[in-house]
Amino acid sequence: SSASVSSASAGSSSHVGAVQLEGLAMLKIVKHCKESLPDLVTGQLLGLDVDSRLEVTNCFPFPNREDDENSEDTGAEYQLEMMRCMREVNVDNNTVGWYQSAYLGSYVNESMVETQFNYQQNLKKSVVIVFDPVLSTDSHLSLKAFRLTDQFMTLFSGRKFTAEALKEAQVDFSKIFEEVPIEVHNAHLCRALLFELESEQYLGAQVEPNLDLPATSVLEKNLEFLIEYGDHLSADHSKLQYHQRALHRQRVQQSRWVQQRKAENALRRRDGKPELSEVPDPNQFEKVSPASYLKPMLNTNQLNTYCEQVKDFVGESTTKLYLMQSLS
Repeated sequence: SSASVSSASAGSSSHVGAVQLEGLAMLKIVKHCKESLPDLVTGQLLGLDVDSRLEVTNCFPFPNREDDENSEDTGAEYQLEMMRCMREVNVDNNTVGWYQSAYLGSYVNESMVETQFNYQQNLKKSVVIVFDPVLSTDSHLSLKAFRLTDQFMTLFSGRKFTAEALKEAQVDFSKIFEEVPIEVHNAHLCRALLFELESEQYLGAQVEPNLDLPATSVLEKNLEFLIEYGDHLSADHSKLQYHQRALHRQRVQQSRWVQQRKAENALRRRDGKPELSEVPDPNQFEKVSPASYLKPMLNTNQLNTYCEQVKDFVGESTTKLYLMQSLS
């Protein structure tokens, strides 16, 4: 999905302190992502930019265009047509970002980073909302908003991800995304309805299920992903080691060539002949492309996400076990 169309407002600062998400927009995101399982889906966020707060008042899903050869053109036309329809019915039609579904926290990849980079280039105050229908339960909604950090935006715009570029930009895996807090906002009539539903009988019916332990299959799947991404990191490490060896071989060859040229020039000076250049031709040796640290950095970020999920899972389960033990 591409960032296109109009921005909410042209603010001088790109800082987003919070995302105010309307309850209707949140339910639309949840409904779209849950009904599309096991496929992962995306959609557009509409709303307003008010000071440092981003108000998301509506949204609409992107169509599945995997088999469409002209998917980019079709997607842009679809977005424009949808926002035209929104404007006709007097609904906020300003783009403020996009949303996507995730499976057990698997959302950090180059495609997601590239899409969010395009959004933030065109709309300084845009966010991506990630909803995970698998991790969401009756008592927990896995809904998060992210933005690329300013340091990573500068680094990504240069398209150079060497060790020197990362060091100069002071970017590591923890400085790719910044999480923006989400505040759910409801109209007064919705609040009145929720107040009526908060009866003792309704709350009492929810106590017992909330004390149930989470499904161990979620923990097992997270551990499987941890092992998988650990293998990815090991493969990335091997590639970087191979690059370092190739770079070392090139330097040794250049050093050997310079020593031979110096010895040759010494003989030429003795014979009274002109000396040859001791600077090697760049095309004389096999070129070693600079190693990119982008993929290892993204894999490390994703691995850290899985570790946080395991920590939250174990912490919640341990709390419930101690609570049930004290009640028994």
